[in-house]
Amino acid sequence: MAWSIAQVAKMSKVTSRTLRHYDEIGLLPPAWVGGNGYRYYEQEQLLRLQQILVMRELGVGLDAIREIVQQGRDPVEVLRMHRRWLLAEQDRFARLARTVTRTIEELEGGDNVTSMEHWFEGFDSTKQEELQEEARQRWGAEQVDAANAHVKDKSKEWWQSQGKLWAEQLAALVALIDAGHEPADTEVLDVVDGHYRWLSSGHWTPNRESYTGLGDLYADDPRFRANFDKTDPRLAEFMRKAMAAYAQARL
Repeated sequence: MAWSIAQVAKMSKVTSRTLRHYDEIGLLPPAWVGGNGYRYYEQEQLLRLQQILVMRELGVGLDAIREIVQQGRDPVEVLRMHRRWLLAEQDRFARLARTVTRTIEELEGGDNVTSMEHWFEGFDSTKQEELQEEARQRWGAEQVDAANAHVKDKSKEWWQSQGKLWAEQLAALVALIDAGHEPADTEVLDVVDGHYRWLSSGHWTPNRESYTGLGDLYADDPRFRANFDKTDPRLAEFMRKAMAAYAQARL
């Protein structure tokens, strides 16, 4: 049995554009292509797509995913590995849920709480601390701490407005990619200028070197790459090149 690209997109909630990109980069070729040029997928390809989506949810970048799925490993073995990862995450979230539930019960019951250490069971601040330390090493502790201080008291509404602006910038870049623009085109650099000004007004002001480095971080770090891939799998690499072009031309 075979499914068209439109059917696969509908059942997996992955856009046809993303599926075509996965084919172009050798990550998920279709089983065959019809005389009409349409891609068709069989069970083997659907299984690979499931593996890709699981690893994306776990924050693995596309380059690393390609290496894993192209190793020719037994599909059942790979699924067992994914299941172990998912169960580990399930256990972690279950611990967090128990912690919050216990806190709710104590507060609603009016208990006289003498120790609050258990309020923080299941939380792991290590990842956040690692990100902060990476940023300090990459751009300097003084600059990172100043940026953190600048935004620490910002309101919820401010953060929402920043998120909306960021989403609009990404959507504009995807539209330019679809229109066939190159990263160094003036229209692209104008959008990137909005990103640079967005950073400078609310977070920190990068120089030529640090702004280029931020573009590399977006594309190379699987934690950032996975988020960009959810918007469009072409976006991280395009941003890397566009930010480097912007830094060279305008900073």
